[in-house]
Amino acid sequence: MTKATSELMDELMKAHSIGDYLKANSDYLISSELPTYLSNILEKKGLVKSAVIKKSELSEVMGYQIFSGVRKPSRDSLICLCVALELNTDETQTLLKAAQFAQLYPKNKRDCIIINGLVNKKTVAQINELLFDNNEPTLNR
Repeated sequence: MTKATSELMDELMKAHSIGDYLKANSDYLISSELPTYLSNILEKKGLVKSAVIKKSELSEVMGYQIFSGVRKPSRDSLICLCVALELNTDETQTLLKAAQFAQLYPKNKRDCIIINGLVNKKTVAQINELLFDNNEPTLNR
């Protein structure tokens, strides 16, 4: 069972004590580190890390460093991993939030192209081609 963000915000605004709020809602808060979060996605989807890294079109070294927590990814690198992990738009938005990056914004031309790529299950290369064709920076510049 989950709570909507708006419901959590409403409870937070009405909370008399942050401690009580945190205790009551601990199951709904994003608390895991990015490497743990990524590993959970791999396990849930039954994917292999090496295949995801290859599919992400990130360098092998960078991919493994991100998964191990040695390197913090850029927003674009994380989007490449989202594509390779076959995440839908909502899952991608959640992962971006968990990593403390801006979500994809449908009023931003570049983000629109990326969202369209996610919705249509395009590869990183295909999304990059669409970005390039529309004079936008590619994901792995």
